[in-house]
Amino acid sequence: MVEYLVTKKGFSHYSARYFILEEIKRRGLEQNRSMTREVANELRKEHGPSYLMEQIYEMAKEEPKAVLESVRTIGEAEFLKSKGALLFAVDADRKLRYERIVARASELDHIDFDTFCAQEDVEMASSDPWDMNVFGVMQISDARIENNGSLEELHQKVDEALAKLAAQ
Repeated sequence: MVEYLVTKKGFSHYSARYFILEEIKRRGLEQNRSMTREVANELRKEHGPSYLMEQIYEMAKEEPKAVLESVRTIGEAEFLKSKGALLFAVDADRKLRYERIVARASELDHIDFDTFCAQEDVEMASSDPWDMNVFGVMQISDARIENNGSLEELHQKVDEALAKLAAQ
């Protein structure tokens, strides 16, 4: 979805994942999915639950159209909504999500399915405000897109969601 918004719709791209990875590199830590979550939670615990999106928003706020990805906490979602942002939740079948991250083959994505599932379960619904609550973020999103099909189907759903939200 992000690539489509950037290449076909003229959006600029800002990623919490990139921001966190830069912090991990600065600290000289191993880059993996667990460390990404740990460092993100430390930053949120120290600076507040919306810290990551606040930092990324500051980088993106002058852009006419920007996509900020990897919103993982209610505080991040609420912060972005307070700034007038529209939240899109993109979801897919768990097995398909796993297959896609394996195919992506980034340094963070070397993981077996059972570990992936265990990590996802932890990320879905924490009650700690600085910890991930992906399910909660999805519940307050402005649009939810199921991404179980082809790229063309995803692009069509993104276009429909953009049109629907623009009409409101």
